[in-house]
Amino acid sequence: LPMAFRDVNARRHIGLQQLSSLASTGRTFLGPMKSHKFIVDESTNQSTLICSAVRLIESLDLTSAAGQLLNETIQAQNKEFRTGMSSLLFLIGAWSNAVMECLEQNVPVPAIVSVMSEGLNSCCERVQCLQIPIRDVKKDLCCSRVRPNAFESKTCQVGCDGLTSPQNLLCFQRDISAPEEVTPINSCSCQGHDCNFNKRLVSPLAGFGSVASHVKAVGDRSSSVLSGSGVIASSCITQKFTHSRHFSTLGKSHFSSQQGNFQGYLSGPSADPCGCDLAHLAMALSHGNQTSVKLLQSIAAYQQERAECSGSSQLNIAEIVTCCLLGLPESYSCVSPGFVTLVSPEQATVIKHFADKPLRILLLDGDLTEQYRHLGFNRPHNVRTILEHPSPQGGRAGDVWLSRMLDILMSFEVNLVLVKGNICENLMERCIASRILVIGCVARDVLRAFEEVTGAQAVTYLSQLNASCIGNGAWAELWKASDGRAVGLGELVPVRVSAAGIPLLTAVLTTALPSKVQLLEDQFWTLLYRLHHALKDGKVFPGGGAVELLCLSHIQVLAEQPERPGSDKAVRELPGPWLAEYKSIVLQALGSGWKRYLSVVLCNTAKAGSELEAAASVDLHLQKAAACGSPSAYILEEFRRAGVLRGGSDPFPDHGEALKVCDNVAAKTEAWRRALDLVLLVLQTDTEIITGPQRNQLLNSHVSSEFKFL
Repeated sequence: LPMAFRDVNARRHIGLQQLSSLASTGRTFLGPMKSHKFIVDESTNQSTLICSAVRLIESLDLTSAAGQLLNETIQAQNKEFRTGMSSLLFLIGAWSNAVMECLEQNVPVPAIVSVMSEGLNSCCERVQCLQIPIRDVKKDLCCSRVRPNAFESKTCQVGCDGLTSPQNLLCFQRDISAPEEVTPINSCSCQGHDCNFNKRLVSPLAGFGSVASHVKAVGDRSSSVLSGSGVIASSCITQKFTHSRHFSTLGKSHFSSQQGNFQGYLSGPSADPCGCDLAHLAMALSHGNQTSVKLLQSIAAYQQERAECSGSSQLNIAEIVTCCLLGLPESYSCVSPGFVTLVSPEQATVIKHFADKPLRILLLDGDLTEQYRHLGFNRPHNVRTILEHPSPQGGRAGDVWLSRMLDILMSFEVNLVLVKGNICENLMERCIASRILVIGCVARDVLRAFEEVTGAQAVTYLSQLNASCIGNGAWAELWKASDGRAVGLGELVPVRVSAAGIPLLTAVLTTALPSKVQLLEDQFWTLLYRLHHALKDGKVFPGGGAVELLCLSHIQVLAEQPERPGSDKAVRELPGPWLAEYKSIVLQALGSGWKRYLSVVLCNTAKAGSELEAAASVDLHLQKAAACGSPSAYILEEFRRAGVLRGGSDPFPDHGEALKVCDNVAAKTEAWRRALDLVLLVLQTDTEIITGPQRNQLLNSHVSSEFKFL
């Protein structure tokens, strides 16, 4: 087999260089003030607006081995958590550069691998002291103000500066003698308040004014608001595109004009500060995404009401779907009970004939085509099928199947068919003529929801249909916007299919920009999964750079310790001079990844003119943390003051109350591990072997001198 190979360690490590180059494209995605990117399809000249690492990686040329490993790592994080990919991508690049610097200083590869791995494990253990239980987060976020001197220490007292208000502190007390414990010092008092959400049927975005007043009632209105993963409370950065109808953040005056009782919409939480629970937790995890947090507050309110009898506070993602509508302003985004989807105008005319009457519903778990066969179907061996259903009348192929399928539907008086897969176009036309509504590409969770409330049983083929498989009590109608009017979007018409008691909710995402559709949907699902994983973990990290700062402080302590950072066998087998010479270099390289992460976030939020200035700010806090005697206590104190590094943008400028920002525990630590695992894996590869037709292409390329051809 012809092949070519090259030494990847020639000059600098080629694989690490490729990782660094690919990862550098996503640095603007860090922090709350993300810079969007336009991805242009050369074949169609259509553009898409993105601000996530997943969409970026899908658009990059990843033909190299390192690029493919990078893609697999990002996709694995996305599949498991749906969040943390931007941090993962950035740290891959930062640690790749750090490892290459170690190689330039002639640090042995075994020393890099062992010390970095043990250093990361030690940091992951160290930051556990910052974990905040969910019950305390929900309690403290809806509490009234804490007294200014609620957080004091004999060893370390941090002064109050003019940028923050000591009254806006989370209800956590830090005991320096026991630095790894976090205990709430007061609880939420619900006296005089109704602790239930208001379930009025209105647009959730219309409730923004009530949410604003809700938050103002909690604390001091003069304090700033913390942004997502940003680092400072900011009152001096103005919103970009304040007069743009597409990119501006909607203010309270706009939302107040949209209030009213609109059919088919769910409200956000009421102005009661003690009925917050999931709503306030979603705001803490939103990282400045206003539109999605309003939608999620409505979903949380609805699901929390349903779960009150069972006592469960978990967010059921299986009961949530999205529908993107192009052509409406973003202020029309809302949460609608039932299943909202897009159909053709011909299908919409069928709905008009239903006139709100109950429908007989059929669920099909597969494709509604003649050629469809279920997964695992085995055709007879040594048999070639020419025509499965010959027509003795000599008609066109498929006519018999079409007539038979339509006869089955009409014999059972089916009005509505929800199909998981694709639908035969000819059958669709015949069903429309017979006033049967058939909707395809329906998610399995939607089918399961209709099964539970209508009594229908999903079948794979129409030939399996019997009377017990038909459900009753469903209805369909044209979806109406917040002003009560039905919406027609040209080629597609939004419709709503529902049934009594169905728990299904549809987040209707609207925008006037085609390139922004994917962006809005990604942002919504990211926030939804953040809340889901926070409830699943039962705890969160304080945001705003708190965890990364503690890692940097811990790395400094490890680097100054004479003993070895861990018990790894490879580390113990290193000669004594090796450890003394290289341990500090490697640990500082590990910490440089987090330091550069914080510096870039500060630059992206315009709180530092350069990475050098941002790094100086980080160093200053590290010095204060070291002088404090308990870095974790110092960091929690800074977090309580509404920002660890006093950086970041105000995600909710209208609220007037410092909203604490949180991060997911498992998603953050797993992103760290995945990033370092990939970098160390590529580091330990010493040869790149290429086989197949690509060898001949390399032979004639400008990099052919780097390869040896066999």
